[in-house]
Amino acid sequence: MSSSSDLRISRTLGALLGVHCGDSLGATFEFMPWSRIIRKYPNGLREIVGGGTLDWPVGHATDDTDLTRAVLLAYGDYEGEKQAGGVDFVEGEFNIAKAAAEYALKWNEGDWPGRKKGTRPIDIGNATRIGLQNFKRLKNPAKSGAGIGSAGNGSLMRCIPTGLFASKERRQDESMTISEFTHNDPRCTVACAAYNEIVASLVNDKSLQEAVEIGKTVADDLGCAEVAHAIREGETLPLARIATEGPRRDIAFTPCGYVLDSLKLSIAALLDPRSFEDVLVDVVRIGGDSDTNGAIAGGLLGARAGIEEIPERWLKKLQFRDIFEEIAMCILQLQENEKKLLERVHKEE
Repeated sequence: MSSSSDLRISRTLGALLGVHCGDSLGATFEFMPWSRIIRKYPNGLREIVGGGTLDWPVGHATDDTDLTRAVLLAYGDYEGEKQAGGVDFVEGEFNIAKAAAEYALKWNEGDWPGRKKGTRPIDIGNATRIGLQNFKRLKNPAKSGAGIGSAGNGSLMRCIPTGLFASKERRQDESMTISEFTHNDPRCTVACAAYNEIVASLVNDKSLQEAVEIGKTVADDLGCAEVAHAIREGETLPLARIATEGPRRDIAFTPCGYVLDSLKLSIAALLDPRSFEDVLVDVVRIGGDSDTNGAIAGGLLGARAGIEEIPERWLKKLQFRDIFEEIAMCILQLQENEKKLLERVHKEE
């Protein structure tokens, strides 16, 4: 494989497993305030240990990683159908948002690994619950969302497969439509689109600042000034200071699940020059919605540095490490095969 292919593999796997690491590390602190965390872990938690308010098994996926898996499975199905259809495959005949919503519905109704069949997830956000109930009834992802005004981070946490696997032409639209089946507020849909353009830029070896600028441009072009403003605030958000001193009134940030706060925290994490481990430890010890903030930031950090920078002692504990790597490698190989086929066809012409 070429060096560019190796880089894409490393950063794709880093992004997916970065989400899982942030989720599983942060699950221990979910719903906890910074003041309680800092007393027990003054230097942060550096091991994935599970537990927490919901008593998670070590390395287990919470809803963040589970729903990322739902979107990832949808992209695996899409690439498989495209490969099977060959020249007869018609772009647009596969509804990626509907496929992701169908997998998310299976998760919600107990058809999911690691859980007794028929049992509900123990952690689900209100907008996600409402959206999936609507989707079950309507079977239309474009009409299922929880509504304008519901701007939690529940679609941003799961959106990264689009940034990794959708083509440039489809990426923004699919980012927004996959958000819409639960979170259709523009702050959510545009945050997903901007985040995924940043992810794609990192995987394609753009500099950190170039990637962030692309994210701001996308938010502006899509007409959501609030998302662009959140990215700009993230560029100056003092992550290490917040982790050490706690959230403060003079800093426009809270860690409690608002999509734009999670976005700005992930931008601050991306631009922090420290290691994957050091930055992610600080992200989750801020508390609040620590698993989701960890997942969103972990995705960008993994796309920044690649899987090699993620501690192996974390990776080996992850519930879905093997399936994430297997599906990602399969999609990348199918896309590489398609690229070579198109190149050969163009040469013959």
